[in-house]
Amino acid sequence: IQYACEARCGQECILEPLCFPEHQGASNSLAFPGEGCRVFCVLCSHSLPLSDKDLLLKHLVLEHKLVIADVKLIADFSKYMLYWKKRFTEQPITDFCSVIKTNSEGPAELQENYFLLCDALPEDRILREQLQQKRLEDVLEQQQKERDDTRFQRTCMFCNEVFTGNRSGLLNHMAREHSFSIGLPDNIVYCTEFLDTLEQKLDNLQRSCLYCEKIFRDKTTLKDHMRKKQHRRLNAKNCDYDRFYVINYLELGKTWEEVQSEDDRELLEEEEDDWSDWQARPLCAVCLFCEQQEETMEKIYTHMQEAHQFDFHKLKTNLCLRFYQQLKLVNYIRRELHHCRCYGCQRTLDTKEEVLQHMMEEGHVMQLPELSHWDQPQYYFPTYENDALLTALSDSESDPEEVARSAEVPVYSEDVSSLRALKQTSVLNTLLK
Repeated sequence: IQYACEARCGQECILEPLCFPEHQGASNSLAFPGEGCRVFCVLCSHSLPLSDKDLLLKHLVLEHKLVIADVKLIADFSKYMLYWKKRFTEQPITDFCSVIKTNSEGPAELQENYFLLCDALPEDRILREQLQQKRLEDVLEQQQKERDDTRFQRTCMFCNEVFTGNRSGLLNHMAREHSFSIGLPDNIVYCTEFLDTLEQKLDNLQRSCLYCEKIFRDKTTLKDHMRKKQHRRLNAKNCDYDRFYVINYLELGKTWEEVQSEDDRELLEEEEDDWSDWQARPLCAVCLFCEQQEETMEKIYTHMQEAHQFDFHKLKTNLCLRFYQQLKLVNYIRRELHHCRCYGCQRTLDTKEEVLQHMMEEGHVMQLPELSHWDQPQYYFPTYENDALLTALSDSESDPEEVARSAEVPVYSEDVSSLRALKQTSVLNTLLK
């Protein structure tokens, strides 16, 4: 939200949190196959195809200062927008949305009000649940039709044998004869489109392995690869397949992985915890100035000092930065460099590489602006939502004399020998009055 609430005219506007490339993933949102209707803005006549949903969300932020939370959890986005379009004609938007004022400590002419529509509003929550329930009913109805369909006809994508009757014949054949299982037939919905999607990946145009998703020069090489590497299965991390499995429609906002993990936790509740084989995931912190990554914070600090002459420890000590000030400083530097701007002199260049070269030549790497310039509430929020550098920050070392003085302060425990007397004389009685 903080990025959507940045000033608009002539200034940068980041509509969603950034993410380092190595951690980006596909969207978890589910959509009905074949959805192609237009979606209307809730506050004007502007409309776009459902496939351009992100452009419509951008329009809402820039033109109407409206932010819709957790869009990926909305089962039917077009109906959701139509509902609120009608409601906003009946009552003012402030009756439904939380109001967020940007630049609250700045001049009045630079302050703007943004509106947040989210499921914290009971009416919005009920609407989302109703849309989810309707989608689940439609999916189950479609699944039942496919179960009962006896007109199914399809050629096996591996051996060209033709199957007619029920879809289960083909799916069981691929699992039994070709060791390619996409799950039980009763767990699948929109089966025809699912098989079309798989065949498109295998055909002469894409030639993509269904598991590792590598591209091959011809279909024969692809089939040999899948057979030798035992890659005749789907990539479970590819969210494009989620819409073809009924489990992903069962609970609002939960994918099959989350539902499955809940089932696993229930099975393990009575078992004794065993952490003997647990291994910590290595920390992968990214340099403030380049794409260098290191598994320890000391290595990344050393790299920044040697490669970019940026001494974070020195800045932290000289400025006596507390934890949250360090956090804001990191987010501020990342934001400025993302906008190709030198934080030392505020000069904007064409590329990030030009900015870094300018900072090194002018000696601006360790030149921070005034504290009030970056010690602002908007920098509490991470510029990159998966920024491991933020997780390893720590408070500055306290002054030795201050530590010594605090150690000499005696601490007395409260007398609890008479609880009745303690309750009668407690200061809470005065506060409650």
